[in-house]
Amino acid sequence: MENVVTKNEMEIVYKKPKTITDTPMHYCPGCGHGVVHKILMEVIDELGIQDQTIGIAPVGCAVFAYDYMNIDMQEAAHGRASAVATGVRRVLPDKYVFSYQGDGDLAAIGTGETIHTVNRGENILMLFINNGIYGMTGGQMAPTSLIGMKTTTSPYGRDAAQVGNPIKITELIAQLPGAYYVTRQAVHTTQAVRKLKKAIETSFKYQKEKKGTCFIEVVSNCPSGWKMTPVEANVWLEKNMFPVYPLGDIKSPK
Repeated sequence: MENVVTKNEMEIVYKKPKTITDTPMHYCPGCGHGVVHKILMEVIDELGIQDQTIGIAPVGCAVFAYDYMNIDMQEAAHGRASAVATGVRRVLPDKYVFSYQGDGDLAAIGTGETIHTVNRGENILMLFINNGIYGMTGGQMAPTSLIGMKTTTSPYGRDAAQVGNPIKITELIAQLPGAYYVTRQAVHTTQAVRKLKKAIETSFKYQKEKKGTCFIEVVSNCPSGWKMTPVEANVWLEKNMFPVYPLGDIKSPK
């Protein structure tokens, strides 16, 4: 006999993973941080490593990540997440460890920690959210801000002659021998979300095999900092960010 679904019954197509808490997120509407959080926690839940994973969140928009991720979390000073992650991984070598960092954190104040962590090939995952701006502190120009991009500290647009060009930190660290898997992804479409999820799964697999540093850049938006609606921000992202920060694997063992 076929099963009959009554009007009071609904097929469950998605359930919030137990790795995400019920705490309402503080992110602005349209921000990519919440999507990345969900994907990351889905992977950890599906891999069954919730009690084996430790995340490191420094200063920035994701400073309260520990309120949303139902795993062991450690706060770090601004720019020092990869250094803290290194210490945690060395003390607890059988744990899965990741850092979650913004562009101002990882590519500015934390540049030294980033370079040396990857150069040593520390067996961690570094998640790097690049929205081209200092979102938390008022929309200032970041190392990743585009040429001509208007921010609160570059109201006439970023001038290369005065402050240099956008730094492509992901391409830089991909040249280091300790970098095993380096990729750049996004979360602005369903297809992009699927690709990012696969990249995170792959990174944890390599971490289990002790292959070295895995580095994932996520090119995201900042509707509030860019002074746009979420829809406008995604369109601007595709038109302006991706030509400078093209998506795809930069260094892969395959």
